Amino acid sequence: MKKIPGNRANRTGGAPWSFGPVGPFHARLQRRGMEARLTLRRVLALAAIAAAVVSTSACGGGASAQAAAQEPQLVRYSSSRVSFAHPAAWTAYANPGAPGFHYQPIVYLSTQPVHSPCSTHGMATTCGFPVRRLRPGGVLISWLVYGIPVEGLRDAPGTPTRIGGLYAKRITSQPGDCRAIGADRTIKVQIGSRTGLNVPTVFIACLRGPGLAANERRVDALLASAKLAAS
Repeated sequence: MKKIPGNRANRTGGAPWSFGPVGPFHARLQRRGMEARLTLRRVLALAAIAAAVVSTSACGGGASAQAAAQEPQLVRYSSSRVSFAHPAAWTAYANPGAPGFHYQPIVYLSTQPVHSPCSTHGMATTCGFPVRRLRPGGVLISWLVYGIPVEGLRDAPGTPTRIGGLYAKRITSQPGDCRAIGADRTIKVQIGSRTGLNVPTVFIACLRGPGLAANERRVDALLASAKLAAS
């Protein structure tokens, strides 16, 4: 009888079969070992990602808390015409001087001292802003009431909004009318009357950089807190 090598088998009437080398079995074991190592690597990678997310969230929370801590302290101004909350560093000037031709000042709010907006030379009186030049990072806010009716507030340009529950139109311009005092942004809001008369209250905010975005957020918060008397 012919001797058959250990890795070959014989069958009746045929040539011997080869089972092939035993290497593939070891290769499968090696692949399983590699898969185990890869799985461990994946677990470690996911753990590292999770740790990074937690760290980022913690940093974000800290940044939010820090930003909140930097927001200025608020105080409330109140008169018979209007009330609102504003940063304590913005000074309210409740007796702003003589009225203009078509408007009556209610109150000025500013990061710097103000003067009368009108000046008279002989028989001529001219009115403008109550500061000559807005300082860097400065804010000037004017609350005015028109002395004559204004038609068509709903047809006026601007974005519809509500201030103290009253219909209003808002326009933000860069630089807008406030460029006359060196400002970079003008926010003008015309606010309708509770009585239905077209005698709107006018809000004008002049902002100068740096810090435009932060001060505009503070203006938005001021308007959201505003309450107006019946007119």
